[in-house]
Amino acid sequence: MVSVDNLKVEFGVTPLFEDVSYVINKRDRIALVGKNGAGKSTMLKILAGIQAPTSGVVSVPRDVTIGYLPQVMILSDKHTVMEEAEMAFEHIFDLQAGIERMNQELANRTDYDSDSYHKLIEKFTHDNERFLMMGGTNYTAEIERTLMGLGFNREDFNRPTSEFSGGWRMRIELAKLLLRRPDVLLLDEPTNHLDIESIQWLENFLKTSAGAVVLVSHDRAFINNVTTRTIEISCGHIYDYKVAYDEFVVLRKERREQQLRAYENQQKQIQDTEDFIERFRYKATKAVQVQSRIKQLEKIVPIEIDDEDNSALRLKFPPAMRSGNYPVICDGVKKAYGSHVVFHDVTLTINRGEKVAFVGKNGEGKSTLVKCIMDEIPYEGKLTIGHNVQIGYFAQNQAQMLDENLSVFDTIDYVAKGDIRLKIRDILGAFMFGGEASDKKVKVLSGGERSRLA
Repeated sequence: MVSVDNLKVEFGVTPLFEDVSYVINKRDRIALVGKNGAGKSTMLKILAGIQAPTSGVVSVPRDVTIGYLPQVMILSDKHTVMEEAEMAFEHIFDLQAGIERMNQELANRTDYDSDSYHKLIEKFTHDNERFLMMGGTNYTAEIERTLMGLGFNREDFNRPTSEFSGGWRMRIELAKLLLRRPDVLLLDEPTNHLDIESIQWLENFLKTSAGAVVLVSHDRAFINNVTTRTIEISCGHIYDYKVAYDEFVVLRKERREQQLRAYENQQKQIQDTEDFIERFRYKATKAVQVQSRIKQLEKIVPIEIDDEDNSALRLKFPPAMRSGNYPVICDGVKKAYGSHVVFHDVTLTINRGEKVAFVGKNGEGKSTLVKCIMDEIPYEGKLTIGHNVQIGYFAQNQAQMLDENLSVFDTIDYVAKGDIRLKIRDILGAFMFGGEASDKKVKVLSGGERSRLA
């Protein structure tokens, strides 16, 4: 259905990947795996037609539609949930406007016997049939069905999208994508902001209702439940396995062990041959055997071992300044958007040294409560930050707030203070931005790399 041929992508001197070829078939469920920065999101963007490769071709038949859910979404806050979901049917609205224009033209014209009039009638009939076939008259019912399947209530339909959390906004984008019914779904970290119920709903949809799926996710259970084929991007190449992720991990380990054994056997054979040549090089009686071994050596094709990316984070947290006994005290805290109350009567104390998780469904107010603690949004009630408390805050959209035009080094250089400025290169190395990687612009980083930088 979609054919990828000899793809190559370069962002600097070293290619991100090259010589990449594979085919996406009609009902494929593909997990695209690899380390952060290996090129997974870039591959999805190329398949979606958003980014052009350095060389190579992606062939998509004219009648095949592709839907893409990016990892980082730029969302408009000017619409209600229903208005945003209706954007999935823009193609139907365009078709409807065209039908109305033709209808008006047919009413005004009098050249009933002309070829152009007959052609206009044919086009009007064809487009009208297409409009009815695409569900042009009942799209509202379909939108409602999909939104409610994703957990929205009817009273949510007319609320502005700005009132919703990241997880609910992701569901609105997902609803738009599913309503378009594309032949190929490209999903980049779709579970990042979803709760357990919506992940299960999405798993079921992808297994039963979707066409072809290409999926990037760090949620191992999710990709195991959905996918049946695994394509790994590693060290600039791809490895295609027709199995689910857990089985792929076992097969990859076995393949590498076989390569190592074959490589070691070949190295021993080469060493033995070279020793024989060296020992009998100057013996006339062995001249024929020596020549034979030299030819044998020249014919050996070296066995290559797949490169393995062993890079990993190396982190240690310096001790924090000692704070008071109670870093955070909430007393009757309430947050509402108009008549919609997110939470009320929140009374809790966080003790020094405690490790606390805020859990709950999307939209229950986890991020909102954190924003109240950070004093980023107004709230009712009393919220006290304890003596000597320094807060480090990693927001849900932290990685999206980076300046895309800065380099990795400059991003850190602008925020580093005091003696730590002398250790910027060491810190970047610990976060896997060593060497040339520190000169990369933020705009070419993957979602995972941006999170590391943030």
